[in-house]
Amino acid sequence: MPWLAVPFSDSEGRKSLDERFEVNGIPHLVFLDAKTGEVLTDEGVEFVSEYGIEAYPFTTERINELKEQEKAAKDNQTIHSVLATPNRNYVISNTGEKVPIVDLEGKYVGICFVVNGYPPVEEFTPVLAKIYAKLKEVGEKFEVVAVSLDSDEESFNNSFSSMPWLAIPQGDKMCQKLVSYFELSDLPTLVLIGPDGKTLSSNIADIINEHGLDAWEGFPFNAEKLEILAEKAKAKAASQTLESLLVTGDVDFVIGKDGAKVPVAELVGKTVLLYFSAKWCGPCRAFLPTLVDVYNKIKEKNSDFEIVFISSDRDQSSFDDFFSGMPWLAIPLEDERKAYLKKKFKIRGIPSLVAIGPDGKTVNTDAKTSLAVHGADAFPFTSERIQELEKKIDEMAKGWPEKVKHELHEHELVLVRRPRPYGCDGCEEMGTSWSYNCAECDFDLHAKCALGEEKKGEEVNGQEHAAAPAGYVCEGDVCRKA
Repeated sequence: MPWLAVPFSDSEGRKSLDERFEVNGIPHLVFLDAKTGEVLTDEGVEFVSEYGIEAYPFTTERINELKEQEKAAKDNQTIHSVLATPNRNYVISNTGEKVPIVDLEGKYVGICFVVNGYPPVEEFTPVLAKIYAKLKEVGEKFEVVAVSLDSDEESFNNSFSSMPWLAIPQGDKMCQKLVSYFELSDLPTLVLIGPDGKTLSSNIADIINEHGLDAWEGFPFNAEKLEILAEKAKAKAASQTLESLLVTGDVDFVIGKDGAKVPVAELVGKTVLLYFSAKWCGPCRAFLPTLVDVYNKIKEKNSDFEIVFISSDRDQSSFDDFFSGMPWLAIPLEDERKAYLKKKFKIRGIPSLVAIGPDGKTVNTDAKTSLAVHGADAFPFTSERIQELEKKIDEMAKGWPEKVKHELHEHELVLVRRPRPYGCDGCEEMGTSWSYNCAECDFDLHAKCALGEEKKGEEVNGQEHAAAPAGYVCEGDVCRKA
């Protein structure tokens, strides 16, 4: 650091500054007026990250001025103002060729933000590449320009080498400027610029993730085209069968133990749960014993039931180890159907369960919650069955007091309906259906703990969660992409 510091030995001084400026997280950057001591801003990290040296002298007035400039720039936006700098009027191909930005005038241009090694981007890029090729094939004036957020040339080259489109050179300051300009908040993000240089959509990545390769038919993704795309998707869903979900080309099987192939045809006519999970996911490991127990109970009474494991594990060893504790079937680890199913059912976190009915139609996209609350009674996971069970739960609490006082908590506890499992602060076990709750303190007790009686519907032991791999975060009972 080329600046000054408070001595590390001055612990009192450092503590005093932390308290004075209410520092709750780091990095935390406060700018002061040296003459008056007045706080100019305590959002220095954000200002420097977004505007760099242009933010000086870091006053609210200067930031507002910069925002006004940004607004004016967007109002008068052109493809040149988005991609060019005073020293660069070109973008590059993955062979190093310099392509003049003027060549992009009059075209639809996708600004694609990428990071090497980030799973959601790696899953998205091959699909976009196929759409890109298809649009080129049918003669659409469409181009993509990658904006790399990689910090080094090697990472940039690793990802860009497989991309058939163009890019802003790695390390160019315009890359970070575009992050702020388009208010990047998620990856993947694909901004669509129209032939006139104006922004048509701040992110069409969600459309591509939802429709896959079929998304090309929605180009240029205006309201009329999107309505047509939605109608096609609706018709496709209406004609869905188990085979359309699990059969791709010659791959018409799932696997049992020891890799034994089980034809998908043998599952037709059954209720099938698609189980999205992974060994590295702590909540998945905690949920597995419950799912195995429910599976066995359902199978005892219903032979027309099966589960298919769809793994997010990173290596065969982890897959094999985790699958060995499951009494059901699976899709092989290195199988293209996995990515398709995750996109189709918009799987954002694991563990997740999607229920497919005997006719091959989707009956429940959140069967995990149904199962966690109702156990084996949730079978066959249809909305009608869940509504029937919900009525029984409502009946369960009749006669219970609406409010109680308990020695474990200072405030009055109110009886509330819980749509998802929760942790009891009394016995520290998981509970479902009902709790006596203090909303102010986020405190819950099972009915049996609050009333000192055994009540139904309070089961499932909680387990400690393990850390997630890069690109994922685990919170509560689910792991999702960061």
